[in-house]
Amino acid sequence: MERNELLVPVQKTGTFFRLDSYKLIHFFIGMLSEGAASYQKVRDFSSAFGINYQNSNQPQTGFELHPFASDNIRLAELYLHNRRSVVNKRIVFLNKTKLELLLKLIIKKMMSDSIYMQTETGSNSYQRNSFPTSVPHKETFITKYIFSQDHKMISKQFLTTGIIWAIIGGLFSVLFRLQLGFPEERFPILETLFGHWAAGGMIKPEFYYALTTMHGTVLIFFVLTAGLSGTFANLLIPLQIGARDMASPFMNMLSYWFFFAASVVMLSSLFIQTGPAAGGWTVYPPLSALSSASPGSKEGMDYWIIAMILFVASSLLGGLNYISTILNMRTKGMSMARLPLTIWALLFTAILSVLAFPVLLAALVLLLFDRHLGTSFYLSDIYIGGKALANEGGNAILFQHLFWFLGHPEVYIIILPTMGLVSEIIAVHARKPIFGYTAMVVSLMAICVLSFLVWAHHMFTTGLNPFIGSVFVLFTLLIAVPSAIKVFNWLTTLWRGNIRFTPAMLFAIGFVSLFISGGLTGIWLGNSTIDIYLHDTMFVIAHFHIVMGVSAFFGMFAGIYHWFPKMYGRFMNNTLGFIHFWVTLSGAYLIFWPMHYEGLAGMPRRYLDKSGWASFSQFHQLDAMITVVTIIVFCVQLLFLFNYFYSIYKGRRVRTLNPWQANTLEWTTAIRPGHGNWEDEIPEVYRWPYDYSKGGREHIPQAEPVA
Repeated sequence: MERNELLVPVQKTGTFFRLDSYKLIHFFIGMLSEGAASYQKVRDFSSAFGINYQNSNQPQTGFELHPFASDNIRLAELYLHNRRSVVNKRIVFLNKTKLELLLKLIIKKMMSDSIYMQTETGSNSYQRNSFPTSVPHKETFITKYIFSQDHKMISKQFLTTGIIWAIIGGLFSVLFRLQLGFPEERFPILETLFGHWAAGGMIKPEFYYALTTMHGTVLIFFVLTAGLSGTFANLLIPLQIGARDMASPFMNMLSYWFFFAASVVMLSSLFIQTGPAAGGWTVYPPLSALSSASPGSKEGMDYWIIAMILFVASSLLGGLNYISTILNMRTKGMSMARLPLTIWALLFTAILSVLAFPVLLAALVLLLFDRHLGTSFYLSDIYIGGKALANEGGNAILFQHLFWFLGHPEVYIIILPTMGLVSEIIAVHARKPIFGYTAMVVSLMAICVLSFLVWAHHMFTTGLNPFIGSVFVLFTLLIAVPSAIKVFNWLTTLWRGNIRFTPAMLFAIGFVSLFISGGLTGIWLGNSTIDIYLHDTMFVIAHFHIVMGVSAFFGMFAGIYHWFPKMYGRFMNNTLGFIHFWVTLSGAYLIFWPMHYEGLAGMPRRYLDKSGWASFSQFHQLDAMITVVTIIVFCVQLLFLFNYFYSIYKGRRVRTLNPWQANTLEWTTAIRPGHGNWEDEIPEVYRWPYDYSKGGREHIPQAEPVA
């Protein structure tokens, strides 16, 4: 028996089916194990072919289904030969009804996937297109757009929710920057929006802290983690590895709805009487552990914790699904060495998520215990208003260790996907093979490992043992090496390339620029001697926003512009894209670069009013300029939103399958692929994804056989 061939001897019939589909056994066993709901679904699914499960044993295809005398027939020796998996002599017990269902599923599978069928009485060969290539089935609005299990629709759901949160998080920054840039001014719009929290048109200090908390939380977790990875992992993993869908479409759907539930809870906290959480996006105890500490430590903090627990559940469901899909569902010929760098980046991102987020989950559960069950994991001897609390024996630094064990991998959970997107986009639009493919993969792996060894560089001022501090300095400086390798390879790929300056390419180049700028200041902060002085200053704000915030947004924008034609079958407007890029890039540097100088002067972060320091008065005009530029940049993001939603319905239509002349498999599908992605068989892969400007040709797709 040859590879990729399934032999099913059925007792009492002597019928053998040979199918060119190694996934078939997993398909029908999964369907049978799901029970009555899936049975009804299969009945509805197959009704379009005239298969009547109750009244007919002969579907319109002409394949005869033999009657069975026994109600307990053994289906024996299921052989599945494939380069990745072998199943031998597996015994499955089926009654008559389920076995008939099994055979009908096999026939249905042959209609869409198989090539060859043989029986004892003869042989029949069929061309692949002899039967319908996609099975029509009725989808309601609910099953198609809301509780969808199609990875492409789930990708759009993550993106849409992420866009909503990006608007909210960005608006928060504009509103509190008004107060920072013009501290003596009163803004009636603030009182209109926030009521007593901004009485007289001026934000109260405690509410300013709540705004910064929500700004950081929603942009870091809900936009740049769920919105970014959820969008591009769902969109690209099945399409680029040659899979019909995710390993578990149902789990994929659950991942989004856990994220949606987290979004609802977090959004609800904005409307409760005591206000949202105000413990910073890091929610350090004791401020977060004591309900009496501040208004933002009351119910709003509980909402924050519950929302983040739901968010962690979403991330774990998604991460496990991404890993299993990449490792187990690659098409024929798609070895790990032929994976696009986007898939490598998303794989390592998923591994980071699965390993790091459970630690945050544990930290948050213990925080809930301290808040409501009287435990003292993070609380020691504390006095509030001269009164001693009953807590003792805890340590607030423990929470910092747990949080940053997730917190620094979280930086790379955000950055790694953008690195993958940018690598693909630069190669496509420079019309050159990516330089140093193996080095790029190894550097991703090194970043993945080292990111778990540097968390305490956020804690140099907490009293770490100097020797331990020096160890974390070493690993922090070491992690710059794989990042530098990636930057070198991107620049070398661009060197003498035939560059097409599309909006996607411009944002990819902008990402490289910002990553270099932010990474250089990270080397400063990685040195404990310098960090002790710069810690908790505006220098850290500038570094963090450039290297992780703005650069990640640039990678996300690049991905949206590049894969928009695959998502919606239309192009975004290039002119609006160019305006979006240049204003955003210029604005990003005008906003955050001056903050480095403020930090070097010792200006603290997270302070609403700095009038108490005469030395900072010289920065008033600089803060005003930063605020004005922030408003302009925010307005340009609204221009992007207009371009995005307008182009969905009115953008220029895509007329060819491969508008960018790229090599990866997603461009071999229909312009707007349906559920299942490929109408015909899944393409086989013969080469790596970066054969550009080779052999006198501009590009050679992965699915093209080697001559």
